[in-house]
Amino acid sequence: MEGDGSKSSDSRAIRKTRLGSFLASARARLPRPPANLRRFDSAQTFNAADFGLEATRIALTTEDGLRLIAYEVPVPEPKAVVILLAGIHMVVTSLFGHARMLADHGYASILLEMRAHGESEGDAIALGFHEPRDIRAAVDYLRRNPRYAGVPIVVFGLSMGGAVAINAAGLIPEIAGLVSLSAYSGVDDLLLDGMGASGIRAVFLRPLIRLLLCLKYGWGSRHNYPRERIRQLGKRPALLVHSREDSQVPFANFQRLVKNAPPHVETWVREGDMHVIVAEEHFLRPAEDVEYASHILGFLDRHFHR
Repeated sequence: MEGDGSKSSDSRAIRKTRLGSFLASARARLPRPPANLRRFDSAQTFNAADFGLEATRIALTTEDGLRLIAYEVPVPEPKAVVILLAGIHMVVTSLFGHARMLADHGYASILLEMRAHGESEGDAIALGFHEPRDIRAAVDYLRRNPRYAGVPIVVFGLSMGGAVAINAAGLIPEIAGLVSLSAYSGVDDLLLDGMGASGIRAVFLRPLIRLLLCLKYGWGSRHNYPRERIRQLGKRPALLVHSREDSQVPFANFQRLVKNAPPHVETWVREGDMHVIVAEEHFLRPAEDVEYASHILGFLDRHFHR
């Protein structure tokens, strides 16, 4: 009996080690921001004043008790207020250039530092499974603020932020519009694509990956896959954007999202490998990328106006 118990313990330890190795290798396949936009220390943050903006630093609290930091950029009589979400490990203040572009065209913005990023609390990045709670906190703040009474709320996200934006739009009916750039259709899709798994191998691995993700992030988050949540968009306007040769989030993710999206959802495909969509030399000043600015602002102006 002692020998059987020892073998059983050894077997469990081996399985645990293998699963840990699998998750570690899988996490390495997740999209990363361009090197010059990664947050390693506070020296890489940006100031609103550098973009000719005045921003108020605010603190929000999520339903699970995390304190998040955000930056509010108001404008007089806004057409809409846009919640801006950066990608995984990106510094959200790098989106002040987007806030500048939006402000110049009558849109207020909230730059939200999601959990486990920057100054916001949180021990782990949840890859879109828990982050909709962060968006909920921002939406609640806006709805309590008389300045935004009756003002539509749009959520805008890049990469992981794009995936979070889709999940949040599916879960939060107060969100009036969506702009998602380079989003993955699901963490399982992204990992399977990264492993080159298809056919029978993918059929076998997908349930295992989903089980592991469910165990890690909880049963309540089991449907937080963008390809599923986008079905809940209803008639709200949305713009999905991807680059055809994206080396971080393969184009197949975009195709899955479009397949499941309501037929009215708008799309834009940019040629080349442009994960951040805007030309990288213009990322901090996106208005200088005329094609990019015309697509983003054109979408907003078609659907949101005073």
